Amino acid sequence: MKRTFQRTIYRPGELAQCDLWEPREWIPVGHGQRRRGWVVTCEVCWSRAIEGTLIFSKEAPDILFGLARNLGRLGALPEKLVWDRESAIGALGRATEPFAAFCGQLSIGWVILEARDPEAKGVLERSHRFMRSNFEPGRVFANHLDYQDRLDAWCEKANRRVHRTTRAVPAERLVEERQKLRPLPATMPDTDRRRVVRVPAQPLVRVDRNDYSIDPRFAGRRVELRVSQTHVTGVLLDTGELACRHQRLFAGGADDRRSGASDRA
Repeated sequence: MKRTFQRTIYRPGELAQCDLWEPREWIPVGHGQRRRGWVVTCEVCWSRAIEGTLIFSKEAPDILFGLARNLGRLGALPEKLVWDRESAIGALGRATEPFAAFCGQLSIGWVILEARDPEAKGVLERSHRFMRSNFEPGRVFANHLDYQDRLDAWCEKANRRVHRTTRAVPAERLVEERQKLRPLPATMPDTDRRRVVRVPAQPLVRVDRNDYSIDPRFAGRRVELRVSQTHVTGVLLDTGELACRHQRLFAGGADDRRSGASDRA
């Protein structure tokens, strides 16, 4: 049977479509290295306001970090988030535990689409094509921080343009739509990776291809390691003392003097 389609009408505050968009070029991350990256995208369906956040894995903590950042920049919460069957979000058509917990903390619903059905989130698919033709060409990025800064600026500019479909300015419609959207909570869900390690005799801990140093005085003791997008932090379980705090590197194979230099001061 030949497939047919119908026009979809969105209500203010109802839905935001979310997805991963992959840049054509790998992203410079310092030390002469590049990494494959993805952009978590989020577009509010009625206003067509869009935001994007660069990440370096398709694991749940990174995707949820990007989603939380996008919602924070949009400044409000829709009733439901629309996702396809991304393995960290909606494998087998059911929300994964991390995604369900994230939505539960925000009291947001979700819609997991049928497999191989990109038309169901056509609002965002069209924006992805626009990003590929308008954001990427002619730009050279110094590093991943520069990429994110320029992506934020591009989204702000795109949200101030007249949208081809709605014939309105998304930023202006978003102001109106916020009357139907729910306000952001005081704090967004914690998306950091956490694990407990016992400090080895050689007091280093490996995170994402780099070794980060821990204060050698704490060898043999247990530390809760917290890995965010910007820092690697360790806290002693028994006393709560700070065992390490380092700026996170996304380049791989950096020695301890570069990846593990403490910034506790």
